[in-house]
Amino acid sequence: MALAESIIGTWELVSYQVELQSTGEFIDAMGDHPRGRVIFTNDGWVAFNLEGTGRTPAQTDQDRAKLMNTLVAYIGRYRIEGNQWVTKVQTAWAPEWVGSEQRRTVTLLGDTIQVVTPWRKMPNWAKDQMSRSIIKFQRAK
Repeated sequence: MALAESIIGTWELVSYQVELQSTGEFIDAMGDHPRGRVIFTNDGWVAFNLEGTGRTPAQTDQDRAKLMNTLVAYIGRYRIEGNQWVTKVQTAWAPEWVGSEQRRTVTLLGDTIQVVTPWRKMPNWAKDQMSRSIIKFQRAK
């Protein structure tokens, strides 16, 4: 079955790692137990929401600002190109992503997918370094 058909549905986050290009080091930028979902609809929409480990309600503006470092969320129209999903972002936690295209390489293995981002400077961590995210999901039940 083609990726475009297989990817439709709701996927639950299993793991989220970030690789730093300069050192090859892997970091758990979202902690050791992040949570989240990605939902692909059959009419071409994707909703992506990942949260870091141990998020608690903010008590101050500084707390609210820190929470942004443990969140990745966007919604947009997506298309499949070969083994990649490409999202034209319409809303996002990071305003600089709105209007951008986010490209992800996807490997489908039964009821799991591995998603790898291109090398980039992520607004949440390692701000001055090139990094890529390696994210694993399983089909939600």
